[in-house]
Amino acid sequence: MASQGGRYRGSVKDYPEFDASQDAETLYKAMKGFGSDKEAILDLITRRSNQQRSQIIQAYKSLYGKDLIEDLKYELTGKFERLIVGLMRPPAYFDAKEIKDAVDGIGTDEKCLVEILASRNNQQIHELVQAYKDAYGRDLETDVIKDTSGHFKKMLIVLLQGTREEDDVVSDELVEQDARDLYEAGEQKWGTDEAQFIYVLGSRSMSHLQLVFDEYEKIAGKKLEESIKGELSGDFEKLMLSVVKCIRSIKDYFASRLYKSMKGLGTSDNTLIRIMVSRSEIDMMDIRESFRTHYEKSLYSMIKNDTSGEYKKALLNLCGGDDDAAGEYFPEAAQVAYQKWELSATTASRVELKGTIQPAADFNADSDGKALRKAMKGFGTDESAIVDILTKRTNSQRQEILKAFKSHFGRDLMADLKSEISGSLAKLILGLMLTPAQYDAKQLNKAIAGAGTDEKVLIEILATRNNQEIQAINEAYQEAYHKSLEDAISSDTSGHFKRILVSLASANRDEAGEDFEKASEDAKEVSDSGSGDSTSLETRFMTILCTRSYPHLRRVFQEFIKQTNHDVEHTIKKEMSGDVRNAFVAIVRSVKNKPAFFADCLYKAMKGAGTDDRTLIRILISRSEIDLFNIRQEFKDACEKSLHHCIENETSGDYRKALLAICGGDD
Repeated sequence: MASQGGRYRGSVKDYPEFDASQDAETLYKAMKGFGSDKEAILDLITRRSNQQRSQIIQAYKSLYGKDLIEDLKYELTGKFERLIVGLMRPPAYFDAKEIKDAVDGIGTDEKCLVEILASRNNQQIHELVQAYKDAYGRDLETDVIKDTSGHFKKMLIVLLQGTREEDDVVSDELVEQDARDLYEAGEQKWGTDEAQFIYVLGSRSMSHLQLVFDEYEKIAGKKLEESIKGELSGDFEKLMLSVVKCIRSIKDYFASRLYKSMKGLGTSDNTLIRIMVSRSEIDMMDIRESFRTHYEKSLYSMIKNDTSGEYKKALLNLCGGDDDAAGEYFPEAAQVAYQKWELSATTASRVELKGTIQPAADFNADSDGKALRKAMKGFGTDESAIVDILTKRTNSQRQEILKAFKSHFGRDLMADLKSEISGSLAKLILGLMLTPAQYDAKQLNKAIAGAGTDEKVLIEILATRNNQEIQAINEAYQEAYHKSLEDAISSDTSGHFKRILVSLASANRDEAGEDFEKASEDAKEVSDSGSGDSTSLETRFMTILCTRSYPHLRRVFQEFIKQTNHDVEHTIKKEMSGDVRNAFVAIVRSVKNKPAFFADCLYKAMKGAGTDDRTLIRILISRSEIDLFNIRQEFKDACEKSLHHCIENETSGDYRKALLAICGGDD
């Protein structure tokens, strides 16, 4: 069992008063007769250490002359069986089975190979190689060579040797030399010297490489990970990134893997099982801390929401506890979360926001107008030609096309488009023809008018637009609907939610930078929830969240952690409910990372049965010239699938073609 600073950091411990024969008898009874007592099986096996499970296997054989693992395989099925049987194998044999499954059959599970070989230490690698030979009578290196190729294969073979230096004595001179060698092998070279990356990252000690990474950033002006993404590609890139992540922080690496296994479209159960089994007696407590810090929810709660039945119960037992139960960070995690807001502020000021639609070269509004008229004239409509033109022009260019069309043909292009195309394609194309302010005003009006109110749309638009954008929306709304946006909101909403929306619609957010002293005061103002007066708390949150600048709010959220050990979003969810809670959470997430907020909205629009086309269209249109490229990157990071890929799978026809053109590429 591994320890950190003298503390055991696994979630599964030796069971006190352990009796292998008694446990073997309990398991035998649970599987005897018609059906099996799955809950009894999972409760026992998930509460014994791996060493104790090995003794149970031996006792079972002695008492009943039967193989316990074979009996479990016979009685259990699916994911639950894979998890329970995985727990019964010694760690090296579990890894060996995972790798065998990864390389056998058609195709290779490169992610499994990367995860195991990038994260195991020398001793674990040696034990894995021996276990593979013992279990399957085959040489692991030979199997990996047969199933992989190129630089990816070379790095895997280096890792399989288990010869990483383990000396903690670090030479400053060698640190600088390795950092410079990596820089010259990538950023400063035409092409990339992959062999240099393999040599340094595959052989140097962990402590040495951590210093190399720091030195590299000084030399290159960027993190090594950024250079790897720019210089390498495919599975080799993913492997090298995983090696770097494991060296920086093994707990952060596994927290990220777990999050992505449950975040995307569906659950990657093999990854979830592999990590929960393999880390349960090593560092699951550290992984839980990292998970809670980075994803603002507990690992326990995410497993609970993403799985079901006995499989869920077994996973939750391995997790070992819910870090959201008390609603606060671990002390160590609070410090990391505080630093993350510092990083968030720095990143926000440095990140270049990029749209996916750029001005068309050699643009000619008259030619485009004629081409559109031709596409709609006569019998049938050439939707493909319409899509090709209008999705490859900026909004200002589309406005010129509208005028040119009117001048040449004396016709309203919008009216012609409306009569020629229909359904989701019509909503998308007609939306592109409106100015951004007109489009937002129309979406807000649709959310308010008619039966019921679409609060989600009101929140999404008003919580994410800046003062200038909201002022333009107000003018467009007044012109189109002959009433003020404030009056429309006031007549259709009520209570604190109405006050929040009216405040946001007034476009009075401060545009100054951060004020450290004021941020501390603001954090104290919203952290004082002990009075039990929820109305007062909502008012205090509204005053600050709806009026302070984004840079200032980042500092407020940072100070909030410092003062309370809580995350501000978690506090909002705990103390508030309904539309008020949703509006405040949207503001917090937008302040933290607006592209990530929209990426999450897009993911939810395409998750599960059916597609929320209104949300999909609204975000692609409104962000196409602002930050859709950044949203694409956030989507890929969070879901491990590109936005292009998800749109392609969820839509069809010319509508899909138009959406993909706006998306601008496949990541």
